[in-house]
This record gives sequence, C-alpha cells and structure tokens, in this order.
Amino acid sequence: MTEYKTEAQKKKFYKSGAWNKLRQLALDRDNCECQECKREGRVHVDSKKIEGERKSVELNVHHKYEIEHYPQLALVIDNLETLCLNCHNKMHDRVFGATKKRKWDDERW
Repeated sequence: MTEYKTEAQKKKFYKSGAWNKLRQLALDRDNCECQECKREGRVHVDSKKIEGERKSVELNVHHKYEIEHYPQLALVIDNLETLCLNCHNKMHDRVFGATKKRKWDDERW
C-alpha cells in the first residue's frame, strides 16, 4: 500500500492522473458547490473561467479521512467532499487573519 507521509509523496499523489480524474468526479457530483456552506444554508460555487485570464481557485476537494492516516481511502469518492477555500482551511484549523479574543468582554468605562 502506498504511503503519503512526506510532502513529496503527497505532492506526487495530488499531481497524479488518478487523483485529477476522481477530483473532477467529486466536483461534478457536488455540483461545484461547497458542501459545508450548503449545510449552513449558504451557497459558494466555483469561479468561471474567463478567456485569457487565470481561473481563481474557489473550491478544493477535501479528504474527510486524511490520506496520511488512511491511505486506503485516498481514491475512494465517498471519502471526498467539495469545500470552498475558507471552509477547507477551517477544517484544517488554518484560519488566517483571525482576531484575537479579548480577555474581557464587558464594556469599557
């Protein structure tokens, strides 16, 4: 069984034809919509390709069970879900620009 412990191993996997094919199937299945936003009653769809411009990345295909710990589920479509960048970062506790919680929450006099 293939392992995905190092960055090089993960990079090789995410550049593989098998991953790209399965990733597209997951996007199609999820109608190119963020499934977490959908659960929360919001809509976040993929960006449109404009001729002559680079398409902005709006969606990621997320492994519910990480390939590092569950390599046998790396290419199982039921282990995948489409998420927007914001929701994907939240899933991995990568919240950028978060404001620090104030120590005291009462009014200032």
